[in-house]
Formats: sequence, C-alpha cells, structure tokens
Amino acid sequence: MRKIYIFDTTLRDGEQSPGVNLNTREKVEIAHQLEKLGIDRMEAGFPAASPGDLAAVNAVAKAVKNSTVIGLSRAREQDIDAVREALKGAQDPCIHIFLATSPIHRQHKLRMEKAQVLETARAAIRYGLKYLPKVEFSLEDAGRTELDFVVEMVTMAVQEGASVVNIPDTVGYLTPYEYGNIFKHIKQNVVDVEKIQLSAHCHNDLGMATANTLAAILNGADQIEGTINGIGERAGNTAIEEIAMALETRQEFFQAKTSLQLSEIARTSRLVSRLTGMVVPGNKAIVGANAFAHESGIHQDGMLKEKTTYEIMTPESIGLKESKLVLGKHSGRHAFRERLVELGYELNEEDLNRAFGQFKDLADKKKEVSDDDILALLEEKLADAPEVFKLETIFVTYGNKATPSAQVRLVNDEGQVIETEAEGNGSVDAIYNAIDQASSESVVLSDYSIKSVTHGKDALGEVHVVLTQNGISVQGRGVSTDILEASARAYVDALNGLIDKRKNYSNRVDYKS
Repeated sequence: MRKIYIFDTTLRDGEQSPGVNLNTREKVEIAHQLEKLGIDRMEAGFPAASPGDLAAVNAVAKAVKNSTVIGLSRAREQDIDAVREALKGAQDPCIHIFLATSPIHRQHKLRMEKAQVLETARAAIRYGLKYLPKVEFSLEDAGRTELDFVVEMVTMAVQEGASVVNIPDTVGYLTPYEYGNIFKHIKQNVVDVEKIQLSAHCHNDLGMATANTLAAILNGADQIEGTINGIGERAGNTAIEEIAMALETRQEFFQAKTSLQLSEIARTSRLVSRLTGMVVPGNKAIVGANAFAHESGIHQDGMLKEKTTYEIMTPESIGLKESKLVLGKHSGRHAFRERLVELGYELNEEDLNRAFGQFKDLADKKKEVSDDDILALLEEKLADAPEVFKLETIFVTYGNKATPSAQVRLVNDEGQVIETEAEGNGSVDAIYNAIDQASSESVVLSDYSIKSVTHGKDALGEVHVVLTQNGISVQGRGVSTDILEASARAYVDALNGLIDKRKNYSNRVDYKS
C-alpha cells in the first residue's frame, strides 16, 4: 500500500482566508500541533509578502523538527532570496516556486508566451537549487492549461531537478474525471516521471476539492496539498482530514494511506478554528459538531443496536470520546430510554410513556434537549403526589398600563374541566389567583423562586414555590421554556402535594435516581 505524503498549507493558503491574520506565536503553536498530527510537509508562509511573514516563517522553521518546512515563492530571484533567508535554521527546508501556465494567465497576468513561461520557470528552479536542497514547482492554474504544455512544463521540471511537481486546480474548476486524467496523462507522457513526486492542490469553488484530490490519488498523485478544516482562498482548499479519513476508511479501494496520527485530527481542527476565528460548520465532514451526532429515531435505534449501521468510522479514530445521540423532536423511545438509564432512572412502561410524552412536548419547543432538561422534567413529573389537578392551559393578558389578568383551565382527577379568570398585581399573581379559584383551595404562597436550568434563549426555566395551609407546608416545582407556564406548573404541583398530605395519601411511588 503506497504512502501519500501530506503537504499542509494552513499557515499559508489557509491564512489567506479573508479575516484571518495569524501572528508569529499562533503560527508556531499551529505548527507544533501539525507536527503532532504527523504532517510530512508544511508551508509556513510567503516570506516575500512582508517582513512579518518572513519572520514568522523563520520562527516556524526553527521550531519544527520532524516535518519539512516550506516557503512559497514566485519565479523571481528576490522572492527566492526571501525564502532562503526565512528558512535559515530549518532541519529540512524546501522552496515552493510557482508560475502560472494557463492561456488566461499567460495572456492577462503574465503577458508571456509559452516559451517565456518555460524559461522563466527553468531559471527559477535552477536559482532555487543553488541555495536550497529541495524545490517543489507548481504550474499555477494547471487545470486550465493545455495538456501538451503541462507535459512540457513537467518534463522541464524533471530535467532541472525538482523534487515535487504540483498540478493545482487553482480555481476549483475541474471535475474529478478531468483532474484525474491530467495525472494519468502526465504519468504516460513525461519521460523519467518516476524521479519526481506529483502533487495535487485543489480549491473548492464548485465543492469538488476532496473528490478531485481523491481522483488524483487514484491516477498516481504521490502528495496532496490542503488545509485543516478546508480553510483558504475563496471557498477554501481540500480539507486534509477528509482525505486522511477517506483513505483510512476505504483502504481496500484506494490502496493508499497517510502516516498521519489520526487521533490528533479533532484537536488540530479545534486549535485552527480557535486561532483563525473560522468556525467549523456543524455539518462539516469529519470534524463538524454533527459528524458523529444522531437525532433521527431510526438512526438512534440502529446505533444502539450496532454502531456500524450508521457510522462508517468511529469518533475515537479522530480523537473524540464517543458518538453523540442528540435528543430532539426526531428521537425515538429507544434512545430516550437509554439516556434515562444513563442518568440513573429505571422506569416502568407507564411512567416511561408519560415521561416520553413530556419530552416530545419539550422537544417541539427546543432545538436540542439536554440532560439537565430531562432531569428537570423527571423531577417535576415523577413526583410522589397524585395529580388531583392537572394544568391544561393558561392565557395571560398583560400591559404596563393595564391590570394583568389570567385565564386558567384545570382538569381534576374526575375528568372535570374547570375554567376561571382572575386579575392580580402581576402576571404570576393573576395566574395564582385564577388557580385558587379553580381549585377552591385557600393557601398562602410562602416562597417563590425562579432559575434557569439550561443555557441559551430557549433555556428551561425552573420555578420553585412553597405553599402553606393550616400549618402544612409543601414544595412544588415546575419547568418550562416559558416562565409563566413554569410558575403555573409549580403552583399546581404544590397544590397536589398539599391535598395529598392533607388526605394522608399513602400509596406513593418512590423513584430513585
């Protein structure tokens, strides 16, 4: 199984993402993590771009011990001199020289004929090899270059002693078939092509960077170039983690592998995201927050029975602890029951059905239901006291220049619906006055408190009340994404407990957590 070398350009092409500006300390920190990941070659920057970039590349060159450090250069002597200066102190330095070759670049940017492009590149490679041990040469916009001229340029690079020749799809224009065919054509038509490594560098403008890179590997590419999280110019570059995991997961198909420490992928992704400020989309392959998360009830059921039903690779393989079964409105009973067991609750069918119904009601209001949400629901719903009264609906009218009023509908244990309306000096007071009327109970509100159970705008609010009647005090709890509903639930919960105590109700169910 042949090895595919990994050329990381997070510190150069990745930094060219709009809004990203890494300082020297940050570049060195990322470079150290790239070493831990096992990157073979890392492009630290473009030294001729600025004195600051030259200094940053030099700092990386001195800090890195186990990877080749590369500086980018145009086919100009002054650029090559800048790379030469920047790579002083590097254990294994390499210069990456590029020159555009496509008709559109030759005509509009370079204003050169083919022969001029060829000789300019030849001179640059020769000059680079005078001062540095290795040269990688790139045919910028090779994807839109005539195939015969690509062969001519690669042949020249082989003759001049380049170690690697890069065939970039600079603008993300090609399809996998077209891009792979370029490598196949080079392999078939360049004399002594085995003396160099062919490299693939793809941009993602049409969303095909990873597919194109894999097509290049299938057609003989020895090295792939990309960035962590796929960041870079415009729509970004090939995401290194996607290539690494594709080769790992489909070894029998690609018959190729990298030497990356795959368990460092997640850590590297998080570091790059944090230092660049570029958030990884939730649906991003391999490293997105949802890459190993399952919400669908059907998927969760399959995962609980056999993980390979819906996961083709393990989260542990990239350095994550475990898959995530996200509880939401699409989740099923199987996943809900398993989460309850993890939280320490063993419920019978009747109680499970009741808790699952409450969970579904909450899931319709929240994007994701957390463990704290579930615990709050259970502690509220699996109470000792029987439900003499059940809250059906509340409707509150409030204005800062009007008296608050509340309409409440309760259902008693005989199935009778009781509707009342009352006013109060606030919305909660109006609700409680209406509940008092509906229940015909005379109680004193001894304590009222509210807190947030979870975080975010859709957080659950938990209300705690203490009701007193004839020397008997009872606590009640209510939870909801709406604090007025939570207040009503807590009050009704306390009323039920008060009635139970008063009647000395003895048939209680003890739920242990």
